Amino acid sequence: MSTKLDRLLDHLETFLPKPLTEQEWKSSTAFRWRRRDSIFGSIGFLQPVKHVSDITFEDLKNIDRQRDAIRENTKNFIDKKPANNILLTGARGTGKSSLIKASLHEFANQGLRLVEVEKDHLADLADITDLLADRPERFIVFCDDLSFDAGDTSYKSLKAVLEGGIEGRPDNVIFYATSNRLHLMPRDMIENERSTAINPSEAVEEKVSLSDRFGLWLGFHNADQDTFFAMIEGYAEYYKLGVPAETLRKQAVEWSVTRGSRSGRVAWQFVQEVAGQLGKKLG
Repeated sequence: MSTKLDRLLDHLETFLPKPLTEQEWKSSTAFRWRRRDSIFGSIGFLQPVKHVSDITFEDLKNIDRQRDAIRENTKNFIDKKPANNILLTGARGTGKSSLIKASLHEFANQGLRLVEVEKDHLADLADITDLLADRPERFIVFCDDLSFDAGDTSYKSLKAVLEGGIEGRPDNVIFYATSNRLHLMPRDMIENERSTAINPSEAVEEKVSLSDRFGLWLGFHNADQDTFFAMIEGYAEYYKLGVPAETLRKQAVEWSVTRGSRSGRVAWQFVQEVAGQLGKKLG
């Protein structure tokens, strides 16, 4: 009977995600939290990222204030000094998530690791931090495009992590998030809470102040034309494209019009286009 039970257990284990090996912990700098459906239900697990972005702080132009703030905060975290959870908010393509990836590139050799969590999996944050708590590495738990819709209660899991909950947030974990809006709850959700709550003011305060639980806010905005040109010319100089500034500006105006935006992402895409036309590699 024991042999049959062992065989059954071995067979069932094939349906379960494998825990990370010590070698995977040590050799990987970034991980994703994934979920897999199995005969036991949906099971969460950490998966190493095979191809990690190699973007650096030097690659990012005209967001010096935000760069310096996130670099200093992350350095404090690595050095086990007081550091804040960070919310990066503003227009798309302005360098929010790129700064977080650049932070990993800068400090990975000092023990920094990145764990990316999708918004739909925020309810798993307690499980994730439990896995990370006893590791010697320092972890940024990162959620991109964070916001909450009506009926979404996963913000409560995030709130518990930001505040520490009963157990307290592990000392080796910090939370960074990007969002396109400063207040993470839509107005109609707040109004609905006001109309149904026993104490409306407390319910509204809980939701509006979720953003307040991030100790550091960094705002990002679409660039004006001069800043857009400066980004492009900075990239062109850094990568030695050898194209006259006037030529770049004329082409960049048309490029930005077709994209309907002037942002760091659009500037970088334009530089990639120019480099491709010249047959030059970037990096």
